[in-house]
Amino acid sequence: MADSRSANADAQTLSPSTRRKTRKVRIGKLWVGGGEPIRVQSMCTTDTRDVAATVTQIQEVEKVGCEIIRVAVPDMEAAQALGAIKKQIQIPLVADIHFDYRLALESIRQGVDKVRINPGNIGDRRRTEEVVRAAQSAGIPIRIGVNAGSLKILKEWDQWPDWDQEAWAEQMIREAQEQIEILNAFDFQDIVVSLKADDIDRVVLAYTKFSQRHDYPLHLGLTEAGTLVPGTIKSAVALSRLLSQGIGDTIRVSLTEDPVQQVKVAFEILKTLGLRAYGPEIIACPTCGRCEVDLFEIVREFENRLQKDPTLFQKAQGKKIAIMGCVVNGPGEAKDADFGIAGGKGVGAFIKKGKVSGNVPQAQWVDSLIQQIQETETLAPTSFSC
Repeated sequence: MADSRSANADAQTLSPSTRRKTRKVRIGKLWVGGGEPIRVQSMCTTDTRDVAATVTQIQEVEKVGCEIIRVAVPDMEAAQALGAIKKQIQIPLVADIHFDYRLALESIRQGVDKVRINPGNIGDRRRTEEVVRAAQSAGIPIRIGVNAGSLKILKEWDQWPDWDQEAWAEQMIREAQEQIEILNAFDFQDIVVSLKADDIDRVVLAYTKFSQRHDYPLHLGLTEAGTLVPGTIKSAVALSRLLSQGIGDTIRVSLTEDPVQQVKVAFEILKTLGLRAYGPEIIACPTCGRCEVDLFEIVREFENRLQKDPTLFQKAQGKKIAIMGCVVNGPGEAKDADFGIAGGKGVGAFIKKGKVSGNVPQAQWVDSLIQQIQETETLAPTSFSC
């Protein structure tokens, strides 16, 4: 692999009953569902026809742990570029298909690891059948991707329906089930399902209801979540409501932001819920008028150095590291961490396992923390059990 981090960001589980039991589906070298780690994925923002730009972006998200990548396939030129892209990347490649089923057929010929089709716009049953036959022959799964904004039934009305959230959820499930029935008619079971909307309650209801009726693995996402801060909060609220119920086998955080940020946010959500390990937990105070150091800059420098060094990032995995800027809560928080620094103007106390081990000049805070990480034995990848 281009980077070891995605392989080493292995799963943790809170209890054997945490995860909902689902079927196991293979996507390239990975498995999704069936008790496997909750996989983190993203989607390229590049023009897929530009092979070099798309490969570069995929390699960037690989470095921060992305495990599955999806690309848009708007036309035949984009579909025909997929083979060249796949040869240059390490993670499974998914073709995102809308409107023209022939693009799915060409994508499969190019060797993609999964296709995503939208029942709201892929066309009649015959077209879906052709895609199923091709996927069956290639041994790859299909994601049925339902979006509230492109439901088939919406085409029957001139005005947006005045439904309550239950009705929206039921219609999303109904259209997913229609597509599942077509696939099942050909004895095709390698199916992943998503039921996305930009409304939190609608998304939670749809996934919850579907999970009570089917055991297909679920791709979670809140579509069109927005920009970095509001989109992160909105996604975290929606996804945590589902993940905390054991619902979800793979996630994508849909931010109006670089895919690298999408991947980082997704992992942080999973890490906070205790579902995946991903680097250290950094404890840092928000600062106030008592703070006499530029803590913002110190923390940014520390994070940047970790992100640029995969080996260092892995060594720091699972560690609780405190960077505190004053004497009110700083010493106590640092003592509760594996190690950290708490201090004031010009100097800070280095604290390890609750004990002060010496004073560190402000200019050396980051170097001291990095050195402590480097002296740490690399953690073995944590195993997953269900």
